[in-house]
Amino acid sequence: MDKEELERRTKAFAMRAIRFVASLARNKMADIMGYQLGKSGTSIGANYREANRAESRSDFVHKIGIVEKEAAETQYWLELFDEAKIGDPDERRWLLKESSELLAIFTSIGKHTKASPNSKFDFRNSK
Repeated sequence: MDKEELERRTKAFAMRAIRFVASLARNKMADIMGYQLGKSGTSIGANYREANRAESRSDFVHKIGIVEKEAAETQYWLELFDEAKIGDPDERRWLLKESSELLAIFTSIGKHTKASPNSKFDFRNSK
């Protein structure tokens, strides 16, 4: 998967997270949790896009670290939604699975980039 495909994938994830939050019944808890999921779920793609425009390897590593944190936070909120059985169960499961995959991808990118600081690895085209 190249960076453009991963940018599209994170944007598609954000759109599904937005639709999931928009579909929730209105109550105080769902509003609070939905707000948090909306922030972190949309932040994954925004920060990944920013990482792809990094000015240096260290800037890229730093920004990918932020993407990892946002993906982990998103997964946390989705786990809470799932355990509390809030929202559409099929959509929750899809979002949880996709957030897990995205977290694994970004963790791998971060580790690979950190592990090869002097290689000719092109951090802007990481897979």
